[in-house]
Amino acid sequence: MKQLNTLKQPAISYANKLMNSLRSQGVLDAEQQHVVERFQSNNPGQSVAQTLIDTGISEESVQKTVAELSGMIFVHVDSDNIDFEFVEKIGSSWCREHEIVPIIFEGNKYLAAHSPDAVFLSEDIYCGKFLKVGQAIALRRDLESAIDLFDVETRKIEPEMHQETTCDEFSIDLENASAEADSSPVVSFVNNMIATALRENASDIHYEPCDERSRVRYRIDGVLHDLDDAPKRLHAAVVSRIKILANLDIAERRLPQDGRIRATILGRSLDLRVSTVPTPKGEKIVMRLLDDRNIRVGLDELGFRKEVLDAWQEEITAANGIILVTGPTGCGKTTTLYSSLQSMDRKSLNISTVEDPVEYELDGITQIQVHDKIDMTFSRALRALLRQDPDVVLLGEIRDKETAGVAIQAAMTGHLVLSTLHTNDAPSSMTRLINIGVEPFLVASAVNAVLAQRLARRVCQKCVKFQEPTPEEVELLGGHAPKEIPHAVGCSQCRGSGYSGRLGIYELLLMNDELRDLIASNPTITTFRNLCVENGMQNLRVDGFSKMSEGLTTLDEILRLT
Repeated sequence: MKQLNTLKQPAISYANKLMNSLRSQGVLDAEQQHVVERFQSNNPGQSVAQTLIDTGISEESVQKTVAELSGMIFVHVDSDNIDFEFVEKIGSSWCREHEIVPIIFEGNKYLAAHSPDAVFLSEDIYCGKFLKVGQAIALRRDLESAIDLFDVETRKIEPEMHQETTCDEFSIDLENASAEADSSPVVSFVNNMIATALRENASDIHYEPCDERSRVRYRIDGVLHDLDDAPKRLHAAVVSRIKILANLDIAERRLPQDGRIRATILGRSLDLRVSTVPTPKGEKIVMRLLDDRNIRVGLDELGFRKEVLDAWQEEITAANGIILVTGPTGCGKTTTLYSSLQSMDRKSLNISTVEDPVEYELDGITQIQVHDKIDMTFSRALRALLRQDPDVVLLGEIRDKETAGVAIQAAMTGHLVLSTLHTNDAPSSMTRLINIGVEPFLVASAVNAVLAQRLARRVCQKCVKFQEPTPEEVELLGGHAPKEIPHAVGCSQCRGSGYSGRLGIYELLLMNDELRDLIASNPTITTFRNLCVENGMQNLRVDGFSKMSEGLTTLDEILRLT
């Protein structure tokens, strides 16, 4: 009953213990504590732990401290430690209602929850004459992901979906396509396709017409996997079904279309961005899954090395200037920027964004959608925002001279501007801005920092194999290779790829007077990059090699990305 005694203490005493512990760990500073105490006095019903997390303190740090103070254990909940047998006994609906997940940890049964208050709910389990269980504290997103696994049902596609067909059977007129789109096999196939993407943590679904069948591919950890197919005779019906859901014109098959589907799938609210393009074999559809859980991660969970994280956090608290995040499409720029915004004090700052499109909705932040057709451009929206007394502005992308000029003007008049560029590395961002027409001296004075990033696949911990590096690998690593380096093998857990999940590798360029002077003289990219390295910038490959040395990814993966 140690937990009960802890919980019965006065709330202010428990809150002080929690904050003092976080202060001693260096996680919470005096200013943040003051904000939390002020909010708690006005909102006594909210737990201090949740207030700390909302303020921007790492959820993992808070939850570990809560567990320690409550005499519980802290665990990461995943598919490997869920006690599905126990779930069946107590009912998945009860687990979902109370946000509690039964787990097995080190051979013992626990109820994992987000709050120590679940200790009282565990008494209900005892009364049900089940085995006595312990209590554990976990991250909310881990619990939500685990609960989603309870209700996953792999829908069986009706046999007619897999019958072989001839080319003649593929001929479907528009009227039939619309009717078949609502038929049971088509609905089932589309639902199963999206559910599979969720289970596999895919970011995109590609539905492609081929000669004899329609192919379904999923982008998992940045790589496309061919996991399913369907009879080509139903291709038009499936396309029409997706178009209807996305509110697109099913009669238009000659022009590309873009739409959006909002749905609740497997108990999870999800947005799907839909893009169609015509091909000689039929329309191809790509659906991007936008799950707001992907952006509900702290900066400390993105893979930053400590010194890079500290420097980045300092930059995003600056009063003014431009901060850029660069890299190719799909490298995690949006996640980094959204995590940065969510770490800011949204109660005292006026934070606004201009995006095309608005991918995720953020509480406490003004978000504006760009519409080029009605001349609502990035530059026009940004000018309007500057009349809205902003403190921080997130600009989805700097695309042209006009947008860059307005962004620099905003940065030089006391606003912090965060934005993205499509360049291969951090130093190239300066020459990119100059090449689109911005004066070099303006670039030098306005830009504070540039972060280049990639997403590297994590090596699967179930099948990873550590081997002594070959002489060629030692040479690639600059003679500082560890005794053993990880190699991807492949198993059923990782679909034979050898990788599971992703982490960021980063290149952070911090501006100083020497670099600003050089930029003002419009240097070549090679000269500027060399000076950046001399001033302490570690490039993407060096950061990747450090992640490889920690056993997180492989040399092949780093070489592929950099």
